[in-house]
Amino acid sequence: MKHHVSGDRNVYDRCIFHVLDHSGRALLIAGLGVYPNTGVVDAYATLRTGDRLHAVRASDALGDDRMRLEVGPLRITVDEPLRRFTLSCAADPADPDGLSFDLTWTADFPALWEPHHLQRTGGRLTLEGRRFVQAGRCAGVIRAGGERFEVTAGEWTGTRDRSWGVRPIPGEEPGRAAESRPEGFHWLWIPMRFDDRFVMVVAQEDADGYRTLNQAQLVRNGRRDTQLGWPRAEIAYRPGTRHPESAVVHLTDPGGKPLEIGVEILASSPLAVGAGYPPAGDWQHGTWQGRDWTDRRVYDLSDPSAHPLAAYGVTDHAARFTLDGRTGHGIFEHGSFGRHDPSGFTDFTSTAR
Repeated sequence: MKHHVSGDRNVYDRCIFHVLDHSGRALLIAGLGVYPNTGVVDAYATLRTGDRLHAVRASDALGDDRMRLEVGPLRITVDEPLRRFTLSCAADPADPDGLSFDLTWTADFPALWEPHHLQRTGGRLTLEGRRFVQAGRCAGVIRAGGERFEVTAGEWTGTRDRSWGVRPIPGEEPGRAAESRPEGFHWLWIPMRFDDRFVMVVAQEDADGYRTLNQAQLVRNGRRDTQLGWPRAEIAYRPGTRHPESAVVHLTDPGGKPLEIGVEILASSPLAVGAGYPPAGDWQHGTWQGRDWTDRRVYDLSDPSAHPLAAYGVTDHAARFTLDGRTGHGIFEHGSFGRHDPSGFTDFTSTAR
């Protein structure tokens, strides 16, 4: 794993974990990534509670030991592959009220392959990703802002994603790529954990609604996975924004029977604030920050105008789902930028009425 088959600077290998309580009080997101051809390893964690977003980010030079998933105060330990993990963030001695946690993440269902993800800018391959996704439960403690959250199975849910391949890292001259800027991009990534099943929906669409990535799948222990047709989402947005407040995801069982999943948004965490996803202005994944770099900060999300770039980035929403009398929890990840004809958005400034 030390040398990648490609010399592309944008080669990456990254994971993300979500830990959310069923009342919407807290949403923790943590991840770690390695970038072999830029020699960088970095990690992050954010906790949304109320209007405060507590963030810890760390970056360092990538070493030879790829089994050491640790950067600064952030660490992931694989206790049992594809089954059990320990997630931890050490407290800052200078700020005892800062974000820290010690958690065990345990899978309840097998990992599910997501579709092979390809994107081109002009004639150049700019994204080629392979992913798997998994859902489970969490236990442990999260501390931040003077609060202590007891994470218990049955009251908290965990999801996770692992992906690798080629994905743009900031810093490269765009050249003619700027001429190929898409008119619009619409994205949904929805892992849903119920007590006896896991449902995964992925949809990516162009400005005219053309579907370029698609998945709707049911996972149950001891049974073959079931495909659930062509997913379609009806999203109710907050007026004047593209912030989803609720949704209905329409699916179909193998016999053609319609299935409807209700979505209630509980808490929201914009990935462009604190978590390093584009178009973040203060730090993005894979960028060289020097050796032993650690940054801690708290963001106030009560005023959207204080973080204008967040509106142009993907947001992870903790959500409650309902399906045939069952209640589940998971993530409603949503991003919609520019024109999207099915939603009635005409350009990058268009919002819901």
